[in-house]
Amino acid sequence: MKRSSGSDFIFQVFALILSFIIVHAIYVALIRPNADALLKEQLERQAAGEAYIVQRSLYIVMRDYEQEACFVLMLWAMAIMGYKARRSLQERRMLDQSFLNITEGTSILPEDAREFSRPLQALPEPQQNLLVPRTLLTVLQRFGSTRNVADASATVKEVCDTESDRLDSELAMVRYIAWAIPSIGFIGTVRGIGEALGQAHRAVEGDIAGVTVSLGVAFNSTFIALVISIVIMFLTHQLQLLQERLVLDTHTYCDNNLLRHLNVHT
Repeated sequence: MKRSSGSDFIFQVFALILSFIIVHAIYVALIRPNADALLKEQLERQAAGEAYIVQRSLYIVMRDYEQEACFVLMLWAMAIMGYKARRSLQERRMLDQSFLNITEGTSILPEDAREFSRPLQALPEPQQNLLVPRTLLTVLQRFGSTRNVADASATVKEVCDTESDRLDSELAMVRYIAWAIPSIGFIGTVRGIGEALGQAHRAVEGDIAGVTVSLGVAFNSTFIALVISIVIMFLTHQLQLLQERLVLDTHTYCDNNLLRHLNVHT
């Protein structure tokens, strides 16, 4: 079966570029200008010796480059998962169709396998490549060649197991992104703490503004990264559940609509 690995790669590349453009535009137009204005106001009030309560602003929490990178990766992962979820839902719609039109009580003999294969072979190629028609066609071809019901049943399990492994392997990029997001957050933590230590001498002299800003970078980047990671992992598990149910339901579909009708005796 032909796989659309090339189109998947192209989609992922364009999804990454589009995610970067969208997030960077929001940061340049909205988040960083507002965050810089709030930080400037806080520093001016601190320099004037005013007593005020520092308000935690979402703009300041999100303003740094590590948080921007995390949001880019989040949109990228969501685009990939949305693409795969759409394809899985398209596969699920095949479970509602009757491809063989086998009436109750009908027995399919090995010599009938070619005749029942024709409606599946007449489907458009994109539909033939979907899991349900592909499994049914493979089972009929195996049954016609081996004349063995056990071999046909084993074929269903083999095709479904292969599909399950393929779907799991295609989530490798999403898993990498889910790992990379907290790592980027920790990079921001290291950078912020390093900057704070570099300004420790100014804090000793009484100027703690630089240290507080740097520590804000450290903790805010980790906070945003961990929150995004929780969201991505939740969506990943939901996608895996959708795919696993698709494979299991396909196995059941083949059992109910084909395997129980196979017979080697007239």
